[in-house]
Amino acid sequence: MNIPIQHHGAKDGVTGSCHQLHIDEYHSLLIDCGIFQGNEANEHNTQQLDINFDISSVKALIVTHVHIDHVGRIPWLLAAGFEGPIICSQPSAKLLPLVLEDAFKLSISRQKHLVEKYLKTIESRLVALPYKQWFTLKDTAENSTKIRLQRAGHILGSAYVEINVNKTRIVFSGDLGAPHTPLLPAPKPPYKADILVLESTYGDRNHENRATRKQRLKAAIDHALENQGTVLIPAFSIGRTQELLYEFEEILDGQLPVILDSPLASRFTQIYRELKPFWNEEAHERLKAGRKPLAFDNLLTVESHDDHLKMVHHLATSGRPAIVISGSGMCTAGRIVNYLKAMLGDERHDILFVGYQAEGTPGRIIQQYGPRNGYVELDGERYTIKAKVDTIGGYSGHADQNGLVRFVKGMRHKPNEIKLVHGSQKAKDSLKQALQKVVKSNIS
Repeated sequence: MNIPIQHHGAKDGVTGSCHQLHIDEYHSLLIDCGIFQGNEANEHNTQQLDINFDISSVKALIVTHVHIDHVGRIPWLLAAGFEGPIICSQPSAKLLPLVLEDAFKLSISRQKHLVEKYLKTIESRLVALPYKQWFTLKDTAENSTKIRLQRAGHILGSAYVEINVNKTRIVFSGDLGAPHTPLLPAPKPPYKADILVLESTYGDRNHENRATRKQRLKAAIDHALENQGTVLIPAFSIGRTQELLYEFEEILDGQLPVILDSPLASRFTQIYRELKPFWNEEAHERLKAGRKPLAFDNLLTVESHDDHLKMVHHLATSGRPAIVISGSGMCTAGRIVNYLKAMLGDERHDILFVGYQAEGTPGRIIQQYGPRNGYVELDGERYTIKAKVDTIGGYSGHADQNGLVRFVKGMRHKPNEIKLVHGSQKAKDSLKQALQKVVKSNIS
């Protein structure tokens, strides 16, 4: 059965994930609807973020997870006239309104009545599905369409999507997590797929193992203690932040404060605590032992903007070592920018990247030119980079090449066709070569 798939983002790059599965002339499904970031935002001229494709046949939006490059265009999808359900996992249904509220305030309006009206619309459309259970979207003689969500291990609530259209099974990977991700069980491959739409973010490389990345995390901490400096970690509010807190609770043993300077990340961390039933076995063992993985004693949160500015000044001038986790993850905006302005020029401090840095973002520039004592422009001003810059790949949250190949190899019935998305051309080419060694699928 020929089932066309249109890619409205993340086809020739990493961000802007949005894929339309055409079931017939009058019915289609949208899998994710995210914004473009970094250079890709400029290339796609997405300042308006308008939906520039026909949505008249779209009967439902399926959300794989709540990162902004997968859900950030939802306000514009609604504005374009989409009236169908927004289907996601149960944890994602708790997290999504918070993500979209923040995005709405940043890009559309902070007026309370508009925000509340918008959130009511979102919440009225949400359909929260349990993992592993088939959900019927349509069941007629001509068109039987069912979907099932399976745990993807990327962030809490993340899912890959199995879609049965009559007798054809299409699988959208969303973002797949790495094995041994803190708090989350590793994704298990589906039984079968006829067509697989597979992410390839890290398709050209493999991550450090968990033991190695913990050692490197500890080395950064030791450097901060020795130099009386601050370890700055730009991290996304959801996913990486909670995983880092989980690791720090074990590594630090109260040695120095961990400062979570992001009101949004604090709210997500609270929701993560409330969603303990979705944590993995290891995390539950820690809880049974009386540990507090996301609420330890030396974890400090900074809420108000005034307190944030005081904290930046205090850490930049006091010589008291600390760890700061703050957004945004690619240093494009947010409170991390103030820390960078105050600390990039001081070699006592460390900038530690734990997630993917898209081309054209300040994070990528610091990552690339920091080790060469280069510079970065922040808010139109040039800052020389003297702070130590390091990257720990194992906390990316994305499966590496081995993990992606293992996902495909683990299927009992291999796909006839694999469509690689959500990666650079280099990553896709490398992953294609690796996949061709283990499957006979048509890979594009």
